[in-house]
This record gives sequence, C-alpha cells and structure tokens, in this order.
Amino acid sequence: MAVPGSGLAKGLAVTLRTMTRRSVTAHYPDVQPELPARSRGVIGLFEENCTVCMLCARECPDWCIYIDSHKETVPPAAPGGRERSRNVLDRFAIDFSLCMYCGICIEVCPFDALFWSPEFEYAETDIRDLTHERDRLREWMWTVPAPPPLDPAAEEPKEVAAARKAAEKQLAAEPRQHGDRQRDGDA
Repeated sequence: MAVPGSGLAKGLAVTLRTMTRRSVTAHYPDVQPELPARSRGVIGLFEENCTVCMLCARECPDWCIYIDSHKETVPPAAPGGRERSRNVLDRFAIDFSLCMYCGICIEVCPFDALFWSPEFEYAETDIRDLTHERDRLREWMWTVPAPPPLDPAAEEPKEVAAARKAAEKQLAAEPRQHGDRQRDGDA
C-alpha cells in the first residue's frame, strides 16, 4: 500500500538532490560545444568533382537544391579525334530554410562532390538569406573532417584482391619468360 504523500516526498527529494549539484550550462558564444565526430551541420560542395549530373537535385525530397549549367565543347585529345561536350557548373545553391538535412543528396552523388560539414553557425536575420550559393558551400568544404581510418581487421576489397592476384600472376610468369629467352639465346 502506498503511503499518502509519498509521491510528493519523492519529488521533493529529487528536487533537493538536483539543487545541490553544480550546473552544466554551456555558455555557447564564449565556449564552443563539443560536437560528436562526423556531425551534420551544413553541406559542403567540392566543385571540382561536380559533373552537373543533377542526381542530388532530382533525389532531394524538398527540392531545395538549385543547379544551372551550360555545355562547352572540348577539343579532341588526339589529332583526328572528335570534339566532346561537357557540362559546366554555373550555379549550385542550397536553400537551407527548406533543407531537412536528410543527407540523400550526399548519398546519391556518384562523384563525391557533396559532404557533411560540422559547421552550424550560419544563421541569418532574413530567411531569404538562407539560400547559400556555391562560393559559400565551397568555404564549408574545407571544414569537412577526414574520413575515419579503415579497420585493419577488415576484409580487403575484392577489386584490390583481384588486382593483387593478377599482379602476382604476372610477376610469377616473368621469370619463366626470362629463362626461356636465355635458353633461346644460348642455342
């Protein structure tokens, strides 16, 4: 059976215990917060890797990525070759007032042009100023932390293993070919 008023006594005990502890308030502007590794702040753009494939803009559920481009013709690499055309990025902007920070754009980018940056201080006084153009996105690219090191106990990627096996096979075949050449020269 519960004693009448025991809930009140328990609540007051919790309050008294909390009152005697030291406060853990972080004074934000003066003291920067300790962010966890690889935290999501804003999206940084590595412009050199962007091929204007538009996957990020198409897959964005909020349609907050704006991309403009034009085509340029590239002269042939070898004489007698044909001219090629390539897309050139004119505008890359993200409207962070619409962005829900899902990261789909970063995941679908096949050329690693978008990355999470831990920067979080990009507040504006006007909501229309939250559309950040490519120059601002590029500035945030330099704050992206390095990827974590690979696990030394992890299995070697199959592409690397296949390349290593082919190289070993070629090295094993070279001494035999070299020996055959010597015998042919002696005869």
